[in-house]
Amino acid sequence: MEKENATLLTEFVLTGLRYQPEWKIPLFLAFLVIYLITIVWNLGLIALIWNDPHLHIPMYLFLGNLAFVDTWMSSTVTPKILINFLAQSKIISLSECMIQFFSFAITVSTECFLLSAMAYDRYVAICKPLLYPVIMTNRLCIRLILLSFMCGFLHALLHGGLLFRLTFCNSNIIHHFYCDIIPLLKISCVDPSINFLVIFIFAGTFQMLTITTILVSYSLVLVSILKKKSLKGIKKAFSTCGAHLSSVFLYYGPLFFIYVLPQSPEADDKDMTDSLFYVVIIPLLNPIIYSLRNKQVIDSLTSKLKKN
Repeated sequence: MEKENATLLTEFVLTGLRYQPEWKIPLFLAFLVIYLITIVWNLGLIALIWNDPHLHIPMYLFLGNLAFVDTWMSSTVTPKILINFLAQSKIISLSECMIQFFSFAITVSTECFLLSAMAYDRYVAICKPLLYPVIMTNRLCIRLILLSFMCGFLHALLHGGLLFRLTFCNSNIIHHFYCDIIPLLKISCVDPSINFLVIFIFAGTFQMLTITTILVSYSLVLVSILKKKSLKGIKKAFSTCGAHLSSVFLYYGPLFFIYVLPQSPEADDKDMTDSLFYVVIIPLLNPIIYSLRNKQVIDSLTSKLKKN
């Protein structure tokens, strides 16, 4: 009987971000503007790379796919945030919730692997410039991109599959602004210890593996630049690597605190704040950090605008 009652729960309520009622419209407009800019910038970058043959090289193929993942991630979560700002009811069905989590989990995991592949690409380009065309071919680049998406899909499938072992009967209130796995585990009426253990093992392993690749790659890049003792080169390296690493830490920091460190019921508000960084802010910043600071991208954009 208990199991039968547990399966009747097919709808959840997303509490969303906490704010004063008078802030509803300003926050809606702010998130709407951020979302529109994010979509325009990322899709614009994809179109620019697609239409310029000079940008059909590994570095920009990685950037194009990063822009695609950022667009996908933002579109998975932000529209629901916007709807809930204006909606009287913040209900989401169980099936919608699972689809949203699965889509979100794919993008988060895939981005981790893409960022590590991009860091390796920069290491080979700067530290082994003569061998770069031999090592980082377009074929290898496409394989790394496909591997990133495959790992992201399998990682999401693992956690999404384990969610189906749970039932929800104690509460249908999700203390978050989208369907994430931790808030769902907190309201499960089945012991979620296995789910927490799998998250700790796999999310922790993937994060450590990818962040280690990134840190080692950029460290070797900086060492290589410093050896050349070129003041201009050193400034450029620190500017580029510093910007990239800032983006990486903004992305990985919240992920680590949410999915690897122990959770507590009091951490809900902090988790939502952390989630805003990699769901809303990072997709907005990535085109600026990785592309709009890039001379070849700016030249290509300028050329296209002049032709029009």
